[in-house]
Amino acid sequence: QVQLVESGGGLVQPGGSLRLSCAASGSIFIIYAMGWYRQAPGKQREFVATIRGDMVNYADVVKGRFTISRDNAKNSVYLQMDSLKAEDTAVYFCNVGGTTAFMEAFEAWGQGTQVTVSS
Repeated sequence: QVQLVESGGGLVQPGGSLRLSCAASGSIFIIYAMGWYRQAPGKQREFVATIRGDMVNYADVVKGRFTISRDNAKNSVYLQMDSLKAEDTAVYFCNVGGTTAFMEAFEAWGQGTQVTVSS
């Protein structure tokens, strides 16, 4: 079983920055992809960014403002969010996919961390 623990959310003013962290633990053999999604009130969960090896992808609405990175040694992924806007307000979820120590594919979700951008 794989568990994800997120941290780093909070309240920030427009134009400010936050850094989200997500650490995976459990019976992990290898992690292939790590990413972030978000869900605003009354809206569906949407893609934010993913990192797979050296390849990164971003949603158009966050390109140039958000940066995703990972630390393989710590099984962790980060999301540096700069120039935050009110429309970035949402619950942010970490997503990790890989193979367990039992050679089974897994996809895990974090519990979510609230990001609120408001003056």
